[in-house]
Amino acid sequence: MKHFFNRRETIVTEALDGLLLTSSAGRLARLDTFPDIKVILRADWDKSKVAIISGGGAGHEPSHAGFVGKGMLTAAVSGEIFASPSVDAVLTAIRAVTGPKGALLVVKNYTGDRLNFGLAAEKARAEGFAVEMVIVADDIAIPGINQPRGVAGTLFVHKIAGYHAEAGADLKTVSAQAAAAAHDIVSLGMSLSTCSVPGQTHEDRLGANEGELGLGIHGEPGVERISLQPVADLVATMTERLAGKVGDTGDHALLINNLGAVPPLEMGVIANAVLSSPIAGRVRLIIGPAPMMTALNMNGFSLSLIRLDGDREAALKAAVAPHAWTPATERHEIAIVPAPQRPSMRNAATSASDDKHNRRLLTAVCEHLISLESELNRLDSRVGDGDTGSTVATGARSILSRIDTLPLKDPAATMASVGEILSTSMGGSSGVLLSIFFTAASKAMAEKADLAAALLAGLDRMTFYGGAGVGDRTMVDALAPALAVLTSGNVAGAAKAAATGAESTKAMRKAKAGRASYVGERDLEGVPDPGAVAVAGVFEVVAALA
Repeated sequence: MKHFFNRRETIVTEALDGLLLTSSAGRLARLDTFPDIKVILRADWDKSKVAIISGGGAGHEPSHAGFVGKGMLTAAVSGEIFASPSVDAVLTAIRAVTGPKGALLVVKNYTGDRLNFGLAAEKARAEGFAVEMVIVADDIAIPGINQPRGVAGTLFVHKIAGYHAEAGADLKTVSAQAAAAAHDIVSLGMSLSTCSVPGQTHEDRLGANEGELGLGIHGEPGVERISLQPVADLVATMTERLAGKVGDTGDHALLINNLGAVPPLEMGVIANAVLSSPIAGRVRLIIGPAPMMTALNMNGFSLSLIRLDGDREAALKAAVAPHAWTPATERHEIAIVPAPQRPSMRNAATSASDDKHNRRLLTAVCEHLISLESELNRLDSRVGDGDTGSTVATGARSILSRIDTLPLKDPAATMASVGEILSTSMGGSSGVLLSIFFTAASKAMAEKADLAAALLAGLDRMTFYGGAGVGDRTMVDALAPALAVLTSGNVAGAAKAAATGAESTKAMRKAKAGRASYVGERDLEGVPDPGAVAVAGVFEVVAALA
């Protein structure tokens, strides 16, 4: 897989410097031990309170350095990608930020982290520092394991420990609150891919229709492979297992974590599925969805739950300086407000009426456009974003579904109604342009019963707002010549002109409008504009029925 980096040896230090350069001035700093010892700390720290230190291997961004700031971590220690920081690095961080009230180390339950942070803690105590350590082992993926992994639920501990430290609590209290929180957290993740480490050869162990449940945050294999399913089914499996661990009572906070590569659109679908599942009844606070404890570019997500009490709720709701922390929100129902009623464009004239000829024509045109869906998508995938066929077919299906409500005896009113339907049912610019076309044509037709002239008026308005003309490689290249011929009443000639216009777009090596205008000449050559092909198809049907 491809990655953005300079050298594998410097990727972590450059990323940390990028964080520092884009954080508010005076908020974060790093020790001058870079690059061997990578410690990010609060620039405003005065050692008057308990210090909260965490860290681990890089690759989990924004964890851990992204959570350094008032109200959360005092310092974060970073190793290389997926490698624990050294004992010297952790000890250096302890020395840098620990004052009279001591420091708490928050450590994820991995052998390297436990050993390196643990030995550093022992050495720090020998030097006279008051240091406690809390180990987070929140992963429930592997039943009966003695040492569960520490995963995204660790962030709950960062937040709760940081809250009590900021409030001025002593080390014993901060440590006790953190340890109790760690005990009450459960997490489970799943992914559709493994992660890819920059500079290393990547081989995905998963098949095209496989996912893994219970992956670790370093790409280690999940406890089981599962077939690709709708999100609701995947979430049902995960929440059922989580529910079995948290019991039937009590309020909980939920963290919805993006493991790195899930698009925001899909994270929204995941969040909706989780909050529509039975476990939602036990959720009071929600953090996310957001990338908070990632695994590089893993295409997966994790869910973490912590039992709430008054102190934890206050801690999770408290504002903090780090922007990486997503503020908690109360679980709530979706608010729905009534939309204003749309005034009818033609009132009485829009009442439904039937006309066999117009019904037959409109039905045939829509069915033909639907039949072109795959072909138009194929063409558009080469010169645009691949959705022209689906967009046109959606509009056609919407018209067919409402054909019984159309005023088919009145062509002007029918065009107005079609314009309204397309404005709401078709996406992208095509729907708007065709809505403008039919709306303007309707107005002209109502003023003078001349169909060809009315359609030309619609074309005039469409090109005015859309900005495209003949030669710009759009549907206009087929529509304009066809309507010009239609003014003489020659329907067959109009169809031929539309087909010729669509064919001419193959030789247009530069588009001046639409998505194709962003595509290079090499990719456009020999491919007709899909919008023009759709227009030619419409005139072909009209000519056949004339």
